[in-house]
Parts: sequence; C-alpha cells; structure tokens
Amino acid sequence: MRKYIIILFVLIFPIESFSQYFTEDIFKFSRAMGYISTFYVDSVNAGELVEDAIIDILENLDPHSVYIPADEVKSMNEPLEGNFEGIGIQFNILKDTIYIISPVSGGPSERVGLRAGDRIIRIDDENVAGIKISTKGVRDRLLGKKGTQVNVVIKRKGVDELLDFTIIRDKIPIFSVDAAYLIDKNIAYIKINRFAQTTVDEFYEKIDFLKEQGAKSIILDLRGNGGGYLDKAINLADEFLDKGQSIVYTKGLRVPKTQSFATEKGKCKKEKVVVLIDEGSASASEIVSGAIQDWDRGIIVGRRSFGKGLVQKPMFLPDGSMIRLTIARYYTPTGRLIQKSYKEGSEKYARELLTRYEHGEFLNKDSIRFPDSLKYFTLKNKRTVYGGGGIMPDIFVPLDTTSATKFYGEVIHRGVLNSFVLDYIDNNRNQLKINYPNFKIFNKEFKVTDVIISGLVKHAKKEKITASDSEIEKTRKDISLLIKALIARDLWDMTEYYQVVNVQDKGYNKAIDIIKNWNRYQKEVLKSQ
Repeated sequence: MRKYIIILFVLIFPIESFSQYFTEDIFKFSRAMGYISTFYVDSVNAGELVEDAIIDILENLDPHSVYIPADEVKSMNEPLEGNFEGIGIQFNILKDTIYIISPVSGGPSERVGLRAGDRIIRIDDENVAGIKISTKGVRDRLLGKKGTQVNVVIKRKGVDELLDFTIIRDKIPIFSVDAAYLIDKNIAYIKINRFAQTTVDEFYEKIDFLKEQGAKSIILDLRGNGGGYLDKAINLADEFLDKGQSIVYTKGLRVPKTQSFATEKGKCKKEKVVVLIDEGSASASEIVSGAIQDWDRGIIVGRRSFGKGLVQKPMFLPDGSMIRLTIARYYTPTGRLIQKSYKEGSEKYARELLTRYEHGEFLNKDSIRFPDSLKYFTLKNKRTVYGGGGIMPDIFVPLDTTSATKFYGEVIHRGVLNSFVLDYIDNNRNQLKINYPNFKIFNKEFKVTDVIISGLVKHAKKEKITASDSEIEKTRKDISLLIKALIARDLWDMTEYYQVVNVQDKGYNKAIDIIKNWNRYQKEVLKSQ
C-alpha cells in the first residue's frame, strides 16, 4: 500500500515536495521499475503497470477517489461543464437504427431542419443502419470540434427519397434543471438533476419566470441528484439562507478549514421551501438540504439521502488522465459529517443502498437507528438531527411499490417500454400534433387506451416478456401514466414529462400538502423531535 502511495505522489508532484519523507522509497521504487524494464523475462507495458498501481491505491483510500483514463476525461466532465460540442440531438438506437428523439432547441441540427422521428442512415458516407452500432459509436461520429462539419443522410417517414444534411457542429448546452413549472397558481416546482457550472444561472432564469407568474412557495426536487460542483451547491443554498448564516465547512488533514456563509444576495430568502430528497441525493444535494434543515429554513421530505460527505479535487496527470482525490470532508452548519462509513470495504459500501432496501428502510422510517453520538440540534428550533449517514428527512415518504410487478420492471429496465413509445409516436406523430396542438390540451384530453396497453403487451411478448391479466391490472395505472409522460417528453420537453408523472408521485403530493398547510406541518415537525 505504501509503495503505491509513493508512485502516485511522484506522478503528481515534484520529488522535492516529498523528499523529506519519501526520498529513499521513491528511489527504491524507481530502481525496481528500472530492473523490471531492463531484465524482466517478458516485455512489459510500464504505463499499464503504473496505471494499475494508481487504481489500486485509490480503491484502498476511499470509495470516491477514482482514476479516469485520458480518453474518458472529456466525456466525464461534459455533464458538469454544461455543454459539449456536436450536432445537438437526443437519440436512441431502435431496431438497429439511429432514431432522433428530438433535436436540441436552437442547436445546429434543428437549424438545418432535422426533426424528431428522423432516422440516421449514413454519417459522412459511412452506412450506420443495420450494423449494430453502439451509443458510443454514434457519439464518436457525431461529436466534434465546434465549426467542423458532418454530413448525415436521413430517412424521414412519409418521404420517399433520402434527405441529405450538412451540419456545422457547435456548442450544445446540457441543462441541469430538468423541469420548472407553476402549481396551483403560487407553488413553484423546480427539479435539478446535477450541480453543474450552469445550474445556478438556470435556476435564476426559472425562478424569475415563476415568480413573475406568482410563485410564493418552492418545491425543490433533488431526488436522484448525485451532486456535482461544491461551489454551485453553496451558491444555490445562498439563495435561501439569510446573510451570515453558515452553509458548509470543509477540512482535511492537509487542507485548512474553509467555511462558506450566505450573502445578502438571493432570490428566495422569504418563500416557503420544501426540499425533496431520496437515497439517490448525494454530495452537493446533501449540502443544500443539510443547510436548509440545520437552519430550520424549510422542510425536508422523502427518504434518507445517500451519505457522501467527502470533497474530491481533480488532479491531472502528465498523459492527460486524471484522478479525483478526496482531500477533505464537509460538514453541515451544525457540524454534522454525513458521510456513511466505508471502513468495511468498497464492496459492502457499494451494496449499502441495497442493504437499506432489504432492511425495509425505504418503506418504514422506524427501521433506521442512529446512535446518540451522532445527534445534533438545529440552529434555530433546536430540533434533533443526525450525522453519520446522509440527511434524514423531516417527513418520511416511503417508496411507492404499488405497481411493482415483474412485467413493469422488465419493460422499463430492458428498454421495451421506451421502444414501444418511440414506435407509437413515430406512427402517430402528425395526428398527435393535430389533436393536441399544445401541452395543456394534451394533458387534459389524452388517454392511454386499452388498445395502447394491448399494443405494449404484444410488443413486450416479442421480447419474451409476458404478463398475466392480474399483473397488467395491477400495473395499468402507473404504466399508463408513464406512457403518457414519455409521449409528452417527445412532443414537448422534460418539464411536460414531470407535469404528467408528478400527479401520482407521493413525495410531490406530500410537498404540496405541506405548503398548503404550512403552520400545521411546522408544528408537526417540532412535535416529532
């Protein structure tokens, strides 16, 4: 273990930085590598040996220190940078054909006339249909430097001849706010999927628009948000907290304590706030929800969050590869470290969410036990909160398992439901647009009929997925809602998708009820302590 750490230090920093500690060991390792390169019986790849050593080091440090090869660094950073360079389409591979779900609004593909439902047959004179192309293969061919061009040949339904398009690649935005809309005239709903470079700017744009429409309360949905940039989480929390209130502080063995405080700036200092979290809410999401909870600024609703309280710093290596090294821990304003334990190894850590599920935690909050040593008190109302394993919500909402059937799980996880909906839209797109010229009409009038459900069952049967009548009946309500939501997403966008699916979402409906009965729930939260 010690020799691996030395390798890593040598790669990242000058030898002089560590000479007082590691000079002898550094030269020992260098000599060993020299012997291997010079005398080993077979040829060796020194680069692979070093890379394997780095991976072994990081795996033995903590679960969140990781190595990223040079060829993966750019694609890994794209979702957090907020943009990439390409032609700007959402696509799926259906029946061995690249199917355009939708061109990005304002992007280069939309500008030249590509449409949802188009099929890409050739890219730069290379046939890409019927060759079992992968998602990576599509990305490799369509992504490229801004200003470069790519030629695509399209098959469009209802058009006999193939269509040729020349597309000039450009910067394509990646949005981190999935949905933002107004509920019941004065309740704003905003869902954030990650904390990227553009997250706060996107939030500003959405909240300004919603407040102009009359929003006086906010449901901030951070469920499934795995985190992102620490500073963006701090900036978002600043929107809700009063000037001078602590947001988070970080410290490590070799990193001095750094504390962040709210400023006088912020667009949401007075509005009622409910934050939705679940087991997929991690890191930056936990910073925001932890700060709001510690200052009794809002009510946290859902299930216990992931439990990641470690801060990673990206560090580049000479060949363009990178390590994300844990350099500090972060603490909520009350001093809570919410990082769950990883002392029993990476395998058990990786299975921790499954363990929670098996122990019944997703269905019953009483299955969760925290020792008194992890007890803290909120800074305003002195309520009990806990550290040591995620943010525990103020109001628990169990996982909804009412539609849990084997059929429901298989058609979703194997992509069968999605491919069925794509087929349905492809065959009915023009009529759908005629019947439902806007989302408001669609949401009110479109019904998933028995014919559509029967079509899904037949489609699934072709993929060797069968269901009994009782299974179909049990899952009908939820699967119908999901079909409608996927159609709405294709015809409009993600905001419309969430407007459909949220209708039956227990956490979402609980959040609305809390805001409408704010004083009662404030007392309930206090009484439960």
